[in-house]
This record gives sequence, C-alpha cells and structure tokens, in this order.
Amino acid sequence: MPKVQVLNMQGAAVGEIELSENVFGITPNVHVLHSAVVSQLAGERRGTQSALLRGEVRGGGRKPWRQKGTGRARSGSTRSPLWRGGGVIFAPKPRKYGFKLPKKVRRLALYSALSSKVMEQQLIVLDALSLSEAKTREIVKVLKALNIDKKAMIVMDNADEAVLRSARNIEGVKAMDVAGMNVYDLLHHDILVMTKDAVTKAEEVLA
Repeated sequence: MPKVQVLNMQGAAVGEIELSENVFGITPNVHVLHSAVVSQLAGERRGTQSALLRGEVRGGGRKPWRQKGTGRARSGSTRSPLWRGGGVIFAPKPRKYGFKLPKKVRRLALYSALSSKVMEQQLIVLDALSLSEAKTREIVKVLKALNIDKKAMIVMDNADEAVLRSARNIEGVKAMDVAGMNVYDLLHHDILVMTKDAVTKAEEVLA
C-alpha cells in the first residue's frame, strides 16, 4: 500500500497514512483518462449554434420566373441555398454534445487520476483544514506553509463554506468536497491537497 505523510496547516509532519491500493495505487490508464476528459468537456459544450434551413427563411414564396422559355435555369424560390439570402443546406441546430461513459470506466478514470498524483508525488494530505473566518489571506497562509506555488485542488470530506469562499478568489486554486471530484480538475491542477477525512471518504465511496 502506498504511504503518504500527513501534514498540519503549518506544514509540519504529524504522521503517516496508508492509502488504498485499489484507489491510489493502480497503474494509470491513459486511454481511460483521455476518454473521461473528452466526455466531461463535451458535456460542457453549450451546443447553441443555429442557422436557418430553406424552409425557415422568411420570404421566397413566389416563383422568381416561369419554368420554361427564359433561357435561365429553373428556380422555385429565392430562398434556395444557391441564392444569396437563402437557407443553409445542412444547417447546424442546437444539440447536446455530451456522451456518457460506463460507470466502471468513470470509476477507473478516477482511480487512475488519483494514482497518478501519488506516483508523481503531487498529493498532500492534511490532518484537518478549518478556517476561523472566510478570508482569502487565511487560505493563502496555508498554501504558503505547504510550499504550494502552483495550481492546487483542495478536497474536503464535506463542503466547508469558509474554505470554499476563501479559495474562490485565488487564481489556480479550486476547493470542493469529495463528491465534486472529477478527472478533468484532478489532471488540470498540479497539486492535490486532501484532508485525512477526505481520503477516507474517497476510499469508501470509490471502493
């Protein structure tokens, strides 16, 4: 089982924790990670692009000229896609781009993302994380004590409003509870900070 030091909010080591081999100790599956990221980003696409088909463009009800005898090509409407001001042949319409991955694949992707953080020594475990007030400077102090100067993702066992409000104004820092963990954010941030209780909860939920 992989082991990680447990630090306090001042950055001092206060113990050690054994991580679950199934959740934090597997060999990351790159293909599954890629699929999970693509699925998440596709689901966030708005898909609101829209254009008019020839039947939706206003006007064009009258036949421009008679069918025969003019020497010109026959035409039935000025709103044909061939005409200026006409409709679009294969017009894009609002749609959903998202697609779902099987539950086991989504879970394997999370295992892979968490395991990659352990392998690359990018996981920091805190014994606890609590702030007396919701102030940005308070969370900045904690990050400085932990020597974090890169993009960081903070995960707690339950959403702490003071921590969430303190972290949201810091560029490159994102705080959430275990339920909000996702593959894209895990890979997007350089450092993963988890409380000891969050690690236990994640192992229980994902096992």
